[in-house]
Amino acid sequence: MSLALLGGAPVRTRPFPAWPVYGQLEEQALADVLHSGFWGGYNDSIQKLEQRFAALHQAPHAISCANGTVALEVVLRACGIGCGDEVIVPAFTFVATATAVLLCHAQPVFADIERDSLNLDPAAVAAAITPRTRAIIAVHFGGRPADMDSLAPLARQRGLTLIEDAAHAHGARWRERPVGNFGEAGTFSFQAFKLMTAGEGGMMTTNSAPLAERMWSYCNQGRRLQGGWFEHFTLGSNYRITGFQAALLCAQLERLEEQNRRRQANAAHLRRRLAGFTGLRLAPEDPRVGNDPHYLVTLRYDAGAFAGLPRDRFIEAVRAEGVPLVATYPRPLYHNPVFHNGAGRCHCTARVPPQDYRHLSLPESERACRDGIWIEHHLLLGESGDVDDMIAAFAKVQENAASLARAGVGSGA
Repeated sequence: MSLALLGGAPVRTRPFPAWPVYGQLEEQALADVLHSGFWGGYNDSIQKLEQRFAALHQAPHAISCANGTVALEVVLRACGIGCGDEVIVPAFTFVATATAVLLCHAQPVFADIERDSLNLDPAAVAAAITPRTRAIIAVHFGGRPADMDSLAPLARQRGLTLIEDAAHAHGARWRERPVGNFGEAGTFSFQAFKLMTAGEGGMMTTNSAPLAERMWSYCNQGRRLQGGWFEHFTLGSNYRITGFQAALLCAQLERLEEQNRRRQANAAHLRRRLAGFTGLRLAPEDPRVGNDPHYLVTLRYDAGAFAGLPRDRFIEAVRAEGVPLVATYPRPLYHNPVFHNGAGRCHCTARVPPQDYRHLSLPESERACRDGIWIEHHLLLGESGDVDDMIAAFAKVQENAASLARAGVGSGA
């Protein structure tokens, strides 16, 4: 059977489930705010969203904000992170995890990840701690919780602030405890592709009432909850969301648990189907993970099982068969120019960078960029037959890998 990339018929022509998912629930929520005539950042839907989101994550406090990047910046500022401080972050994550540190005039220190979970390696974190370290940002990457059994005690023992970047992990649990309340605070994103979305938006969770008040104040121009509208007690900005966003997110929240269950069922089916398949590997399951919403499912590609076909050429061929795989990040964060050119660094610390970013090499982060492939979460919102089509496409490309390598056409040549 000829590959679609070489003129054959594709395995699949039907589209996978689209994202975002919306319907009457969202339409009514938006209409309610529209007709209320009160659209701004103090609409009743905002408090409703914060209360429901806090309850889902078993945290007493949740504070909404403009987006997930802002959420990280606000938490860092509220925790007192600033000039001269070092914050340990993973090298394999979205850039905002590290640039939020720079925005607070602190300095990111990159630590390597675990090969399987793609989350911070606790041993690498311990080795990166210096007298200037003030905080650790643990990313729950792809929805899979980081090792809270190790990272939370490490932060406590060393007197460090632990922040959870849960942008991928709405509803995730480590053991039986929801993410977002292991450290001082957790941050979530509602950007267009996240598991809940209003196009943009963010949320912060915490168990600390004083920290919650500082975060709320920073998002509300330095006001206090019980203060007057024109009373400003500290430095802040306007990082609020609108009533429209909050209402939309309340509707999205109602869909979240069922969507997470559907993704989990299809991810389990994918694991079963890949059990005897060579060349594509899923990370082993971890019994400590109580709930993984599978924002991203990462496959590790072995070119040797595909006649030496480069990963990107494999992805191109599978996409032609109707399965929209994507490559992981093209590089670890420390290879981005923003960390080389001194952007955001305070003058007082500019001469003492914590790492030589240009020559840093963290092997697991670089390996994940080199051989990782992502299945995005919306592909798992359909039926088990969708997973079967993925496997059929993988097998078809594998059977024809040698001829594809010889053909040498397309973007992978």
